[in-house]
Amino acid sequence: MSNNEKRLAGEAAIRYVEKDAIIGVGTGSTVAFFIDALADLRDQIQGAVSSSEQSTAHLKKLGIPVLDLNATGALTLYVDGADECDPLRRLIKGGGAALTREKIVAEASAQFVCIIDSSKRVDILGKFPLPIEVIPMARSLIGREIARRGGQPVWRDGVVTDNGNWIIDVHGWQIADPVALERDLNQLPGIVSVGLFARRPADIVLVGDQVMA
Repeated sequence: MSNNEKRLAGEAAIRYVEKDAIIGVGTGSTVAFFIDALADLRDQIQGAVSSSEQSTAHLKKLGIPVLDLNATGALTLYVDGADECDPLRRLIKGGGAALTREKIVAEASAQFVCIIDSSKRVDILGKFPLPIEVIPMARSLIGREIARRGGQPVWRDGVVTDNGNWIIDVHGWQIADPVALERDLNQLPGIVSVGLFARRPADIVLVGDQVMA
C-alpha cells in the first residue's frame, strides 16, 4: 500500500505544474515517482531546480533540464516528500540528508506541495528522529546542546551531505511547538539547517492522490 500511495501522490502532484514553469524538485522515494511523471511534461516546462545530487541525476537521465536557483529567481512550485507531517502541515524532513537544499528551494517557492503516504501522518512530530545538518567541527558542541534540551543525539556516521557536512539525528523528542524549536536550534553556531519545516510548512499535502484536510 505504501509504494502505491507514494506513486499516486507523485503522479497527483503533476496537476500543480503550470506550463513554462520552473519546478523545484525535492528528494526521496516519493519524489522519484513525481520525477518520472514530470518526464512526460519535459517539453512543456523550462526545467527544474533540484535539491540533491540524487534528484539531479534522475532529472537529467529523463531529459529534464536542471537549472541553478541563482539564475532562475523565485519559483512558483516546489514538490517534495516528508518523513513526518502533522495536522498543520508542519514537517520533519532530512532522512535522505538533503534538508538544507530542500529548505532553500522551499523558501524560494510560492507554493510547496508535499507528497506522502499515510504512514507519514502523525499528531505530534518527533517519532521520526529529527535530522540536523552540522558543520563537522561543531558535532560534539551541538550534541551537548541537544542533550541539554532533552534530546538524544546520534551522529549519522559515514554520511556526508551534498554540502560536505554531517548529520545528527535527534531521538526522544515530542515536538509540540515545532516553530519555537526550529527558531531555537537555528540560533546555535554550527547548525547549518534543522529538518523542521514549521516556520515555512507545506501549503498542500497530498496523501496518495487525496489532499489532506
